[in-house]
Amino acid sequence: MNLLRSVIFYIGYFAAMLVCGLLFLPPAPLLPLRSRYRLLNLYNHFIIAWFSLVCGVRYEMKGREKLPDGPVVILSNHQCEWETVYLQLLKPPVCTVLKKELLNFPIFGWGLRLLHPIALDRSKPARAMRQVLSQGGQRLKEGLSVLIFPEGTRVEPGKRRRYNKSGAVIACRAGVPVVPVAHNAGECWPGRDWIKRPGRISLVVGEPIATEGRTPEEVLVETEAWIEARLEEISSVPRPQQQPGATASAKDVSSHV
Repeated sequence: MNLLRSVIFYIGYFAAMLVCGLLFLPPAPLLPLRSRYRLLNLYNHFIIAWFSLVCGVRYEMKGREKLPDGPVVILSNHQCEWETVYLQLLKPPVCTVLKKELLNFPIFGWGLRLLHPIALDRSKPARAMRQVLSQGGQRLKEGLSVLIFPEGTRVEPGKRRRYNKSGAVIACRAGVPVVPVAHNAGECWPGRDWIKRPGRISLVVGEPIATEGRTPEEVLVETEAWIEARLEEISSVPRPQQQPGATASAKDVSSHV
């Protein structure tokens, strides 16, 4: 049954990508950035609803009302593709830190380019760190929120990886709050397996974490503690113990998404 559901899901997934590419990509560059987000995010709305309908997944979302006005840095755990789709809808317009290879995918990558992401070259970690800090600050000044996955890559449910502090650094430099997000989407949408599973995806948005007058290390420790505590509550897969060292090197920063 899960195999059949997954096949049907991907038929709709790619069909929607093709239709949206034909209908939305041509006029999108002509629109102001916020209108462009609203148009292209129709695809995201469809994928989230289609996944729930076809694969038997229920959603439980908490804390969205806690999102403040104005740009923020969103820091979320990263398990699979689902959160990269849904978090675009959480507080648009939002600029995502991602690997530049994604921009080369036909249709999908073309749409990403129009949303002003921060696309990193993973082969040049030092440059990637500088790029995240400079472009992230610029996006916040432009009124966009910034989405960063501090684990740096997809991490399977039940596993842990050091959090890097680039998102906390950006937030502290700009004086904007960090909004922590925790979810268990990888239990239904495995990051490295195309077979989808029925179940419940829980996503929790935390209270904004103030950054003014604080160090990035302090902000990151608080963010990681909150995310891990929520994962303990919502995950059906036991969480491992924390590994020593919360921050990561510039090399770790370059593997986002």
